Amino acid sequence: MLTPEDYNDPLERAARHARRWIGSVPDRHTGPQATADELAADFGGPLPEEGMPPGEAVDRLAAAAEPGLMAMGSGRFYGWVIGGTLPAAMAADWLVSAWDQNAGLRFATPSVVAAEEAAGRWVLDLLGLPAACDVGFVTGASMANFAGLAAARWRVLERAGWDVGAQGLAGGPRVRVLVGAERHDTVDMALRFLGLGAPEPIGVDDQGRMRPEALEAALAAGTGPVIVCLQAGNIHSGGFDPFGECIATAHRHGAWAHIDGAFGLWAAAAASTRHLMAGAEAADSWATDAHKNLNVPYDCGIAVCRDVPALRTALGMHADYLVHDAHGDHGPGDPFEKVPELSRRARGVPVWAALRSLGRSGVDSLVDGLVRHARDLAKRLGALPGVEVLNDVVFTQVCLGIGSDARTQAVAAELARDGRVWMSASRWRGRPVLRISVANWSSDGADAEIAVAAVQDALAAAGPDS
Repeated sequence: MLTPEDYNDPLERAARHARRWIGSVPDRHTGPQATADELAADFGGPLPEEGMPPGEAVDRLAAAAEPGLMAMGSGRFYGWVIGGTLPAAMAADWLVSAWDQNAGLRFATPSVVAAEEAAGRWVLDLLGLPAACDVGFVTGASMANFAGLAAARWRVLERAGWDVGAQGLAGGPRVRVLVGAERHDTVDMALRFLGLGAPEPIGVDDQGRMRPEALEAALAAGTGPVIVCLQAGNIHSGGFDPFGECIATAHRHGAWAHIDGAFGLWAAAAASTRHLMAGAEAADSWATDAHKNLNVPYDCGIAVCRDVPALRTALGMHADYLVHDAHGDHGPGDPFEKVPELSRRARGVPVWAALRSLGRSGVDSLVDGLVRHARDLAKRLGALPGVEVLNDVVFTQVCLGIGSDARTQAVAAELARDGRVWMSASRWRGRPVLRISVANWSSDGADAEIAVAAVQDALAAAGPDS
């Protein structure tokens, strides 16, 4: 029979392995040193007939995993848009696992729900969003987009006299969804999940920002229920759609305005970048990640919705066995009514810990520091022979071209092999590029020096352009 003492040994071993891992991150190769196929033998094989002591299982896991771990928490990791983990947020996440609370009901788990509700109010305040909005903690921006667009689907069809919850989509009015031509692909994925099909792309400028006149023309050309998806932070340029004009246009045509701000929504939290989000507060729903610029552990997305009844009707459920929020429909609501899950971990608790440890000024400094680091990298790397900065560095993204397509790809491959830094190979506007995303709270001047040296060496290894 298990006792509380049986947790001591495996937890102590796990803590030792965690500290050892964290200590290795500043100096280790950024990429994994083994493939999943190579690791299969250590992890796989037939399930043993007999088990092993929990502490030994933890040791076995740590030893098997070590060669295949990516140093995503390193200040030299500039791949995709992946933040590190703040100390308070990591420790809070450990407590979330230890407490093991199902965060779906206010009645059942009041402590973690109270923490999440406080974190939600702080997020609204920091991002300049209406205080009466509902906030849901989801797995990431993919599900945050799903949540916001589910509310949008319900509301625009309700306005058209169609109850999608009762009648489904078949036979109902077609919902048009207008998106920027350079939106993130997770928007299309969420629309597919919701049965809305492929969206209609709207023309953008050379930084991927939606052109208001193109949006106006598209809205004027059609009728029926409409959703407009805008973007805070183009994945390549970091560009922000002109929210004030686009949202006003959408609302004038009776459309719901949703903003995908996976990393860009955090621009509103820093005085130096707040102007990029001007007018965004007028939208109807917003999506972002806390595990990007706020640097909390995976997974933690945030869905925000102004239309509380639409969100709770689209995502909520009623069951006799559930003890619902005592405040009723007009109260703060149960967490499960705001996300696409009934049972979930208390992923908003690390957000509370991150914000409580940083305070308003700390969040401002964090976001501002990411932007300054991106601009510093762009300046240094753009000065290297043959390197061209392709975007206006307005936020945390830097997009590089390095001569021919072949040379750009060769430099990206050499950087991955070298391992001092990780930068993502990608394609933007029809050409291969090297994309840098600055999202880690620990990135500093020393990391920038290493990055510049690594790119210089990669240029030399790739040889002259052909």
